[in-house]
Amino acid sequence: MAAAAAAISIICNFPLHSHTSIFLNISIPPSVRSRKSCFFRFSRICVVSSHTNPKILKPKRRSRYGQPLSPYDSDSDDNSFEDEDDDDISTSDDESLDVRVSAQDRQRLKFQNATHIRRDSHHHSEGGSNAKLGHRRQTPEITQGKSSNKNNENCREKEARVSLAKDRFSHLAEELDLDERWYPLLDYLSTFGFKDSHFIQMYERHMPSLQINKSSAQERLEFLLSVGVKHKDIRKIILRQPQLLEYTVENNLKSHVTFLTSLGIPDSRIGQIITATPSLFSYSVENSLKPTVTYLLEEVGIEKNDLAKVVQLSPQILVQRINTSWTARFNFLTRELNAPRDSIVKMVRKHPQLLHYSIEDGLLPRINFFRSIGMRNSEIVKVLTSITQVFSLSLEGNLKPKYSYLVNELGNEVRSLTKYPMYLSLSLDQRIRPRHMFLVSLKRAPKGPFPLSSLVPTDESFCQQWARTSVDKYLDFRQRLLLKELARKYERR
Repeated sequence: MAAAAAAISIICNFPLHSHTSIFLNISIPPSVRSRKSCFFRFSRICVVSSHTNPKILKPKRRSRYGQPLSPYDSDSDDNSFEDEDDDDISTSDDESLDVRVSAQDRQRLKFQNATHIRRDSHHHSEGGSNAKLGHRRQTPEITQGKSSNKNNENCREKEARVSLAKDRFSHLAEELDLDERWYPLLDYLSTFGFKDSHFIQMYERHMPSLQINKSSAQERLEFLLSVGVKHKDIRKIILRQPQLLEYTVENNLKSHVTFLTSLGIPDSRIGQIITATPSLFSYSVENSLKPTVTYLLEEVGIEKNDLAKVVQLSPQILVQRINTSWTARFNFLTRELNAPRDSIVKMVRKHPQLLHYSIEDGLLPRINFFRSIGMRNSEIVKVLTSITQVFSLSLEGNLKPKYSYLVNELGNEVRSLTKYPMYLSLSLDQRIRPRHMFLVSLKRAPKGPFPLSSLVPTDESFCQQWARTSVDKYLDFRQRLLLKELARKYERR
C-alpha cells in the first residue's frame, strides 16, 4: 500500500498528507486475480479532502487476518465504489504492490483528479456535500446548487417581509385580535393606501374579509383593475363592500361584468359603475339583477335603447327595490302635481336618481319652492320634465339665489323659467353673473329683461354673437370677477 501511495503521489504530482483519502477503482482480469502477484490497471483514481469523505475514520481498524490497516483504507464491505466484476479484495499494509501506469492513463487520471478537486471545492463553498463519489455529476449538482440558493434567498426575503409586517402591524394587533396569517393581506392592501383606521373599519364591518389569502385577494383586485377600476378607487370600493375580497373571479366577478356588458354599457364605463356601486356583486344576476332590468323595461316603461344610459347615470338603480321606489314616487307625483305617466317616465330616464330621493325631504320641499314663487302645477311639471336634476340642487345654496338674481338683477319674471328651464341648471358664479356683468361692462346688455338665451351657448358663441369680442377678453374678465367675489366672501367671514 505504501508503494501504491508513492506511485499515486508521483502520478498526480502532489504530496499525500495524512488527511487525504485515496480511493482506487481497480479492474483485474479473472485469470490473474491473486492476492500477491498481479499487475493493476487503474481505471479511476480520485483524491478528495477528508471533509467530504463519507467514511468516518477508524484508527484501530484491522484486516480479516488481524493485521492493522491504515485508517484511510476503505472497508471491504463497502460496495459504494465497486465495478460490476468487483470481488472482495483485501490487502495488508505490508503487501507491496507493483503499479504500472501508462502515459495515457496518467494524463486521464490527472484530469479526473483535478475535476473532482474542483467539485469538492465547490461543495465546500456551498456548505458541504455527502454525495458518494461514484454518483457525482457536475451539471445537475450546479443546477441544484443554484436552485437551492434561490430558494434560500426566497425564504430569507419571505422571513424579512414577515418580520417587517409584524413590526408594521404590532400596534394594530394589540387593538384587534389579529392573526399573523392575515399580515400578508394587510401588507398588500397597504399598497392601495389602506391605513390602520381602514383595517379597523373593515374588521368591525366584516371581519372575515381580513382572513382571505393574499394571492386570492390579489387575483380579484387585479381583475377589477383590468376591467377599468382605477387604482385610487380600490380602497373606497373595499371599504364600502369588504365582502368583495371574498367573491371569486370565475363564479362572481366575471358573470357580473358580463351582465353589465349585455345591457349595452361600453367597456370604458364598467369600472365607473363598479366604483359607484360595489354592492352590485352581492346580488344574484339571475335572481335579482335581471328581474330589476325586466321591471324597468316592462313596468316603468324605459326604452331598451335608453337602458344603458339610465344605468350609467344611476348604477344604484340595479340594486334597489325598484318596484317599491317606482310605485311610491309615481303615485306621489301623480297625486301632487297631476303629472302624466309619460312625463314621469321622462323624468326617470333623464335623472334616474329621482327614484332614490326622499319624498318628504327631497321632492316635496322643491315642489313647494316652485309654488312659492308663483308657478302652477303644469309649469312645475314642465320644468321638472326638462331639468329633472333640480331635485338634486340645494334650496338655500342654489335655487333661491338663482331665482333672486333672475328677478332682481336680470329683470325677468318667473314665467321665463318655463321657457328657459335650463337657467336653473347653470352656475350662478361661473356662467350667469359673469356673462351678465360682461355685457353690462361693454354696454351691450339690452334694455329690459336680460335675454336668458345669451346664457345657454358656449363661451365662443356668446362672445361672437352677443359680446362681439374675443374669448380671451371675456375669460380674463370672468377671472377677475371671481377673485373679487372670493375676496368679498372672505371679508364676510
